[in-house]
Amino acid sequence: MFEDRKDAGERLARALEKYKGEDVLVLAIPRGGVEVAYEVAKYLGVDFSLLVARKLPYPHNPEAGFGA
Repeated sequence: MFEDRKDAGERLARALEKYKGEDVLVLAIPRGGVEVAYEVAKYLGVDFSLLVARKLPYPHNPEAGFGA
């Protein structure tokens, strides 16, 4: 699979090579996606930002959640 998130980001960036230099924004979802997205943005030479999402609680069980 991947050695770590940096490796995953580098591999993903190579797969997205066609976007290099384009007007693209890479959005990262915290808790795992930040390092991956950073590597992608760095490789492609594009902007990078965070997108913070929160768990949507299930009405009858607040500990359970769905979506984000």
